[in-house]
Amino acid sequence: MKEKYKEKKHSKHYDSQEIIQEEKFFLEGPLTKRRDFWFAIKVLIEFVKGTRAFRNIGPCVTVFGSARLEEDHPYYKLAREMGKRLAKMGFTVITGGGPGIMEAANRGAKEGGGYSVGCNIMLAEEQIPNPYLDRWVDFRYFFVRKVLLFKYSYAFIVMPGGVGTMDELFEAVTLIQTKKIEDFPVVLMGKEYWQPLMKLLENMVEDGTIDAHDLGLILFTDSVDEARIHLKKHAVRKFGLIRKKLKK
Repeated sequence: MKEKYKEKKHSKHYDSQEIIQEEKFFLEGPLTKRRDFWFAIKVLIEFVKGTRAFRNIGPCVTVFGSARLEEDHPYYKLAREMGKRLAKMGFTVITGGGPGIMEAANRGAKEGGGYSVGCNIMLAEEQIPNPYLDRWVDFRYFFVRKVLLFKYSYAFIVMPGGVGTMDELFEAVTLIQTKKIEDFPVVLMGKEYWQPLMKLLENMVEDGTIDAHDLGLILFTDSVDEARIHLKKHAVRKFGLIRKKLKK
């Protein structure tokens, strides 16, 4: 199934090097007014494309995590089970749309009878949408993709991952801390993996660089059941979420 799916996705090619060079050029410094204007137009088009594609997808939970973990990895299995549980709770599962943890969460959502969505990023080494998506959009720009991942979510599940996952985690926490979004629950799964981060955050509280309240909705756990109870209390009940039947 996967091989056929990948062949189908490869039928729509894009010039990955052109995309990378365009962003690098934009970030190198001031451009002409015309170049800045046309870059802004491209960004606007991406936002419009994403918001149109993801209208009426129901209450979502975004799952973040590494793209590098294979199917036999314990964290892949944990993300798959979490995706299944989220689907049974009535959430649409949204991820970055790629392989690894993202695939696992989308796969679990499908197995749980739920709806599965992806925000796929176009990279120099082409990232193909995983085969467990009901709907997805390909994005050129990381920052547009990240906004869409946050826009529709009532909670965030953060699985073990690298610098991209850390970026997404701290973006979520910063948006909550600064009241740009509601106090949506954040669940970090994999206590052993996240132990150094837990200690760092505790040090921040002790040093007064963050408030203890900022950590109030962050749950560190290895338990899918504990995560489910946390989401039910801090998302489903708090925001009065109602499951709706979606057209696939």
